[in-house]
This record gives sequence, C-alpha cells and structure tokens, in this order.
Amino acid sequence: RLANAVTPLWRLPYQEQLQVKYESQRKILQTLTSRLEELGIDMQKSGGLCCPLRPVVPSPVINGYRNKSTFSVNRGPDGNPKTVGLYVGTGRARNIVCVKANHMKNIPPKHKQVAQCYEEFIRCSPLDPCILFHEGGHWRELVVRTTSCGHTMAIVTFHPQELGQEALATQKALLKEFFVCGPGTVCGLTSLYFQESTMTRCSHEQSPFQLLHGEPHIFEEVLGLKFRVSPDAFFQVNTGAAEVLYQVVGELSQAGGDTVLLDICCGTGEQWPLSKVVGIEVVEKAIEDARWNAAFNGILNCEFHSGKAETMLPQLLSSWEDARPLVAVANPSRAGLHYRVVRAIRNCKSIRRLLYISCKPEGEAMRNFVELCCPPDPWKKLSGEPFAPTLAIPFDMFPHTVHCELVLLLTR
Repeated sequence: RLANAVTPLWRLPYQEQLQVKYESQRKILQTLTSRLEELGIDMQKSGGLCCPLRPVVPSPVINGYRNKSTFSVNRGPDGNPKTVGLYVGTGRARNIVCVKANHMKNIPPKHKQVAQCYEEFIRCSPLDPCILFHEGGHWRELVVRTTSCGHTMAIVTFHPQELGQEALATQKALLKEFFVCGPGTVCGLTSLYFQESTMTRCSHEQSPFQLLHGEPHIFEEVLGLKFRVSPDAFFQVNTGAAEVLYQVVGELSQAGGDTVLLDICCGTGEQWPLSKVVGIEVVEKAIEDARWNAAFNGILNCEFHSGKAETMLPQLLSSWEDARPLVAVANPSRAGLHYRVVRAIRNCKSIRRLLYISCKPEGEAMRNFVELCCPPDPWKKLSGEPFAPTLAIPFDMFPHTVHCELVLLLTR
C-alpha cells in the first residue's frame, strides 16, 4: 500500500513512466494555453500548445535517488505508536497508519537504516512519542540527508512539553550515546542534530538546530563544485537529475559574459558562468551556505540577500541601474511566487528572459504563469510588457512518482 500511495508508478518500466509524465505535462500546458486564450492573447501555437514541449528529460538515477527523507513517528499497522516511517491512509477515512519505508524504491538503504535505528532507540525510551501535540509525548520526526561524498546527517525533532533543561540534557545525551557508541554506530553519522520544536515545522531562527555529534555541515559536489549543506537548507532532492537541470537552465539563459543573473529562491546558491549573480533566499542558513559555497569555489561574482523575496526583490529592482542584460531564474516552493514578486518582475524592463522552475506547475505556479503573461492590468499594477511562453522542458526529478519538475522559459 505504501509503495502504491507514495510511488504509484513503481511497477511501470521507466520509459512508460516518462510517457505518463509527458502526457500530464502536456495537459498542464493545454490548461495554460486555454487560460491565455481566454485573456485574448494571440499565440503562435505549437501542436495546439502555447509553446513547444520537449520530451521529459530522464533522471540519471532511478532507484534510491533521494538525498533527503522525512520520516514520521506514529501508530503502525500493528498499533505500536513508536513506528518510524511514512503515512498511508486519509484523515477522512480515519485509517492513517505509519508504515516502514523498507520497500520504497526511491529511498536509499542508508535512510532506511537510520530510520530503523531511530525506531529501535525510541522503542527503548521511557518517553512517549508525540502524535498529537496537546496529548503530550516527545519523540517526533526524523530527517535524514545524505550526499554522494558519503556523508550522512540525521535530524531528530523533539517536543519538549514540560521537560526542564536537565531532563532535556539527559535525552540528548542518551540519543548521542546510541548513535555514537551504541547500536546506531552502524549508521556512521557525519552529523547528528536535535531540534526542540513545539510547532509542525520550525526554522533555525525559531528553534535552533543543536549539533549533538559530528560536523555542522555535510558536503555535496554538483558539476565539479563543492556545496555546503545545513540542516534546513533547500537542495534538490535528486542530485544527479539536478546536475542535468542546472546544465540546461544555464544553456537556456543564453547568458553572455556581461549578463547579470537574478536567482530568486536561490537555496544554497548555484554558481552560474556570468559576470554577476544576485541571489535571494528566505532561509538565513541557506544564504550562509551560499556565501560559503561561492567563496570556497573561488567564485567572486555573487551577492546574496537574505529575506522574503516579496520584500527584497521590489527593493532591489526599484534601485536597479545596472546597464547589463538581466536574466531571472525563479525556483519557488509549491506555494509559487508571491504576487509582489511577480509584479516586480513584470515591471522591471531589464528582465527580458525568465526561467520559471516549478515542482508543481498545475498548482500555484499556474497562477504565476498567467500573471506573468496576461495583458497589462493597471488595477493589479501589472504595467510592464507581458512575457510569452517560449519553451517547456519537463525533468524527471522524482522517478516512480507522478511528480515532475517543469522548466518554463518566458521571454519578452
């Protein structure tokens, strides 16, 4: 059941998976085409679509490709509340259970091993798991990150409830002992982090990640460059496919040596072969990583700004006086770009080329596509010349699942 719920395409030969994804991306582009036609936009259609759609670019790695996995703690099929795995079922049917990820094709063996060890640890702990915050309990999520360099980071989330500092210190010491000296040593952790969290998700600023053992960062290599990764930094979940994606995005930017690239939601920072790169990212630790990555790799053409894109970008572009060509790359979360970001891009005459990378193009990204391409609208303060869809390239970042990453090139 778990494999069918999380990786529904796992039984299909890989070429058939790619065909399924191509058809779904085609439907998404058909929706965009219809939306733009409703706005009276005249398009040179390609095969009935608003722009050419290339075949899905395959992932170089098909199995065990995930470099980050999040495991929940909840009741298993046997009723044990200290089960570490992934959820199956729905809240409406009230049949949610936590199932071990042993048979998941997209999760690497190392992640499964750490999850199994964490389950062993919490089952020996006298403290209860935290299933519902208001009902008490402590042991919560486990995040495992690995890199092609052989590094493994584990992050344990813990609800402190009413525990005092001494009791917390005891639990941290027991967790560390288990993974450093006890049965958990088989995991060979590079980093072990602990986060006391009273919310579903906490940033480092809200509740600091506490390093219990090992190195503060793990390292990844992408396109010959070394990247430092913090506990909460965004990094594409499929490193091999990300390399292919970045190469193509670099080519599509058509950026010459005098081009300035604006990297919106830049994460840990990609270093592009341009005269200047300006990155914006809301996660402060990711910006620290991005600055370190640029310095370590000897790349001096980057500047990074920490803050919400909707605050930073309008300020940045309103004072933009650089005469060099400006290319924008946007890689937002599933929530898409904030309206103020879209408006700032539309109203900046220097941006003639925009690469929008979306992991869920049928969601909020669709709203962004329409806002970027619609006729000027003074009511919405969209006065700038509209963009036009020019090329769509899907990338299979998530084999065995129905998800696909879409790169949409917009020009004006």
